[in-house]
Amino acid sequence: MSKVLAGMTISLDGFINDGNGSIDQLYSDFDDLKASPFFQEMTKNTGAVIMGRHVYEMADPFTWVNETYEFQVPLFILAHQAPANVPPGNGKISVTFVTDGVASAIAKAKAAAGDKMVQIIGGANTIQQCLNSGLCDELGLDVMPVMLGKGIRLLDNIDTDKISLERVEVEQTTKARTSLVYKVGKR
Repeated sequence: MSKVLAGMTISLDGFINDGNGSIDQLYSDFDDLKASPFFQEMTKNTGAVIMGRHVYEMADPFTWVNETYEFQVPLFILAHQAPANVPPGNGKISVTFVTDGVASAIAKAKAAAGDKMVQIIGGANTIQQCLNSGLCDELGLDVMPVMLGKGIRLLDNIDTDKISLERVEVEQTTKARTSLVYKVGKR
């Protein structure tokens, strides 16, 4: 059975973007990250990806859903309503909009992933829903040494009375980035 890992890059003060919605400071090392053994292993072990509609639309999906996207796996997009047009995929990547909630998205992604990992890559609301529903096995946080001061915080709106975390892994992934992985348990 596949494991569900929710993860994102955050600033030291817990934000996933700055006050203007920019993620630039958090991904200044993206080329180094993609080349790192940590990231290579993660993409190799991922069988499906879940993301929220905002993350999906951060860049034109008709330009990034192709053979150069890091995750060459089925994509499941959480949304209230599916758009009229979606990228056609490439035989490895497919795009499926899920409009009936996070539990349904996770079930569909697990079926597609087989024995590989399901990766939930954002946004904050999607990860918060997954953690609060008890459907995440692990939480991955890539911490960048910047303080953004405002923006969207990843771990707001978490029911901390129901969740416990156990550190599984800590790795300096790039010169600037520290990757943390926690097992998510229930209290």
